[in-house]
Amino acid sequence: MTQDIAPDLGWAPSACTLPTAERPLRVAEFDALFADAVHTAVRPERTRLRLGLGFSPDHAARAAELAARENCCCSFFTFTLTIADGTLALEVAVPPEHVDVLDALQARASAAVSL
Repeated sequence: MTQDIAPDLGWAPSACTLPTAERPLRVAEFDALFADAVHTAVRPERTRLRLGLGFSPDHAARAAELAARENCCCSFFTFTLTIADGTLALEVAVPPEHVDVLDALQARASAAVSL
């Protein structure tokens, strides 16, 4: 699957410890998850993004695995995966000083949802 979304690497903050050469791959992984699984992207608060995912074990596993790896290099993220009543959601929270990173993540998710 090809995306027309530019891999804007500017959303990776200086606090990120992922090697620069690996960042495009991580962006591609997020883009693939967004394109395959995300059906809604809403911002209940300035520092929180809630992604509604298609309900499946595969989507849950991919989201959890990607969130865990992302938290290793950008420890300021808080990821919460919720599975309840036949729904699946990934919530992403950041401290106020990293809202710009969440803005960029939401833009990528929203662009993928609208494709």
